[in-house]
Amino acid sequence: MKQIVIKTPEEIAKMRHSGALLAQVFAMLDDAIREGISTMAINDLAEDFIVNQLKSRPASKGQYDFPYVLNTSVDEVVCHGMPSVSKILRSGMIVNVDITLENQGYIADSSKMYCIGQTAPIAKRLVNNVYKSMWAGIRVVKPGATLGDIGYAIQQHAEQAGYSIVREYCGHGIGRDMHEEPAVLHFGRPGIGIPLQEGMVFTIEPMINQGDHRIKQKKDGWTVVTRDKKLSAQWEHTVAVTADGVEILTLRAEERLNGYHDRY
Repeated sequence: MKQIVIKTPEEIAKMRHSGALLAQVFAMLDDAIREGISTMAINDLAEDFIVNQLKSRPASKGQYDFPYVLNTSVDEVVCHGMPSVSKILRSGMIVNVDITLENQGYIADSSKMYCIGQTAPIAKRLVNNVYKSMWAGIRVVKPGATLGDIGYAIQQHAEQAGYSIVREYCGHGIGRDMHEEPAVLHFGRPGIGIPLQEGMVFTIEPMINQGDHRIKQKKDGWTVVTRDKKLSAQWEHTVAVTADGVEILTLRAEERLNGYHDRY
């Protein structure tokens, strides 16, 4: 296993800046992601904004030969949904938009769910509970806690709400590289796994299904869907372990308005 890269305060400051820029990308997209837009149009808007307005690099483009700037995962798509000119968002759909951004050599990674038009209460309930599950995991982050504590908090909230955790994909360390150690599972047992220490930076990004946790990959080699074709949802933030808790590096403006904070 590769060594976990502990970030210096200077490096975390650069990652905080990348995270703030990434939050601006979502703020720009908030008005655009609505009924009638194609997922490729979302991709193109994000690329233009990141490159030309923010003078940054869309870190996902070219990573592992992925040709686009972001993932758009609609309804039963769990993750890695590929933008398409023919995939038009319709009322009732839910879509996860997953974006990475690199600035000054450091990468931020975040994703957000959007409910399109008149979304059914059962879909909104899933989206809201996955968001709460992510925050349950974030709030246990502090020096001395373990990766198992994070996974357990997420799993408890999700399963008590009647949902299932995708096992095959997880959060990850992040910094100069998009994927670093450690792997951050979204299920687990308290006290198990690597102890957290100040300067660790990683993503928490639970993928949670309405039905069974089993998934399958489509023939395009990227798109992952639920086997039972029921809905899936995901939210993601990049976080840093501080001296006494956690800092959310990718917090968005609307989250602050809703009472969430940068630090816990």
